[in-house]
Amino acid sequence: MISEQIGLDLLRTYVAVCRQGSLSRVAAQTGKTQSAMSMQMRRLEGLLQRHLFQRTGRGVVPTAAGELFLGYATRILALGDEAVARLQQASIGGGVRIGLAEEVTTAALSAALGRLHRTYPDISLDAMVEHSVALGRLWSEDALDVMIAPTSVVAADAVTTWNVELQWVCAQDYVLDHDRPLDLAAFGATCPWRRRMIEALVAAGREHRIVLSCQSVTGLQAAIENGLGVGLLPPESVRTASMRVLKTSAGLPEPLTVQYGLYAHDRRTAVIDAAIEILLKDLPAAPRAA
Repeated sequence: MISEQIGLDLLRTYVAVCRQGSLSRVAAQTGKTQSAMSMQMRRLEGLLQRHLFQRTGRGVVPTAAGELFLGYATRILALGDEAVARLQQASIGGGVRIGLAEEVTTAALSAALGRLHRTYPDISLDAMVEHSVALGRLWSEDALDVMIAPTSVVAADAVTTWNVELQWVCAQDYVLDHDRPLDLAAFGATCPWRRRMIEALVAAGREHRIVLSCQSVTGLQAAIENGLGVGLLPPESVRTASMRVLKTSAGLPEPLTVQYGLYAHDRRTAVIDAAIEILLKDLPAAPRAA
């Protein structure tokens, strides 16, 4: 059977490539050559008899079939990790308050919270999804135990940090008019993505105007795929069936990079450590020690 030929290591590699949008980056992190990584992904495509990736100017994004398989791969890996954790860990109880930046609360992080709840059913989980500035304020008020947010909104040291690459995207049938200001779909004024977006366009001398402002990734995706304008999204949020990634040849700046961190206070309970351990496995990109 095909399923017997697809091991967990291959699934983990596939998920990592989808989340980071780069074969070379995942190859470097795992100590493999890019050619070996490409061969692994071609083997997986051969087993499934489907094209799983679409190449962009800066890397790869999953195709519609790739997005479907990504969901199954994520669930399989999550169940395996959950089974091991449930068997190895002693019963842990108590409360944990987790804050997640809305713009990077992907399906993977939501799945991590679900796995935390199932693995440790006695934990009282209080999770909130907020925009970055609000999270920074909650952190300073000691209202959170664990937080995932941009490093720019808090002065504390992170447990780990990673970079999120933001790609310029538009609807598949969107036509750029270089004689008119660039229409933008963006997060609210307090979001660091919006600030970086405008700074990059100003530096490039590209006229622009905000046509839609919202605090929701789903709202931003809907605006982009329905042709309201150009926006910034990480690779895992690009819906390849309805969106396309814009290259610099289209007159857009290079993709932007924003640093995020996972934060926790120095004095931590077993509950908080358990939450951190599970969240670390499902960050949007492979973490590196701070």
